[in-house]
Amino acid sequence: CQSEQQMLSSQLECAQRIKDGVLEEAKCTECDRVTLFPQQGSGAETQTQSTLRLLQVETDTLYNNGDSEDLYVTNILYEREVTKREVTGAEVTELVWKLCLAHSASYETTDLFMTLVFELRHLSLEALRALWQRSSFKCRDNWQPLIDALPSCATEACVVLMKDLIASGEVEEDKVEYFFWSLAFIPNPTSGMIESLAPLLKSSRASQSYFLGITALVHRFCSAHSSCDIVPAVQSVMRTLGKFLGGNCTVQDSEHLSKMQLVLKAIGNAGLAAAPLAPALSRCAALRSHSLEIRLAAVQAFRRVPCSAGVSDALPRWD
Repeated sequence: CQSEQQMLSSQLECAQRIKDGVLEEAKCTECDRVTLFPQQGSGAETQTQSTLRLLQVETDTLYNNGDSEDLYVTNILYEREVTKREVTGAEVTELVWKLCLAHSASYETTDLFMTLVFELRHLSLEALRALWQRSSFKCRDNWQPLIDALPSCATEACVVLMKDLIASGEVEEDKVEYFFWSLAFIPNPTSGMIESLAPLLKSSRASQSYFLGITALVHRFCSAHSSCDIVPAVQSVMRTLGKFLGGNCTVQDSEHLSKMQLVLKAIGNAGLAAAPLAPALSRCAALRSHSLEIRLAAVQAFRRVPCSAGVSDALPRWD
């Protein structure tokens, strides 16, 4: 070992033997020296030798297909084991009570809420309505767990119940907004969901979230159903939006202008379902008497409608 005139010095030397690209042997010598008083030559020294040898190479272990029975590919978002037992309304009611009693910022509350969401998915509309009758109470901090859980439930029964509660004025406005924005994230929307929500577009309370949330739901539904334009629920939504256009998007005042821009944006949001409105959109965009905002919004309403839908002839011609 070699050392310099310092308190601590170390040295490591290794020799490796490689054959056919595989490390067969490695020998290492490590020397560490601690010198307390360099002038007097006093101190301590350790020397460590190690040898690593390759003993054998095993062939690849064949994969046993029998081990793959319980394996599947999925993402890890909100995954839980499938509930094999029947979920009862009484059990869910008890769960809501537990949520009210739990501390609002605890892991227990998070787990209970996720359990509530997943168990709501197993209840029919009748069971959900009965559950609401028993569990519509507010917790001591003015929290209603069911109102917060229903948008995340994402089943047709949950959507219909939430729509009924909104129509009857039992949901606070901020929760209503949250519900409509959540519609865009429902993975497998049904025609029943759209049929239930369509009448809300005619409500005097209908805001931006109503129009954009419902049409986002229509877009996702149509992405999974090629003939969505013949589905009565989808036709109902598009008829309502078409009536707002009035044939050529004529507006009377600034308030009506703002509403017309929202309707045009919602039509563009609906995607393939907007194809039947192409002639009206073309008229809206072509009329020089309209404001530039309306004409541009009408053109942008075509953004999700593919040319294969037969709308090419209806597109506006600019002079």
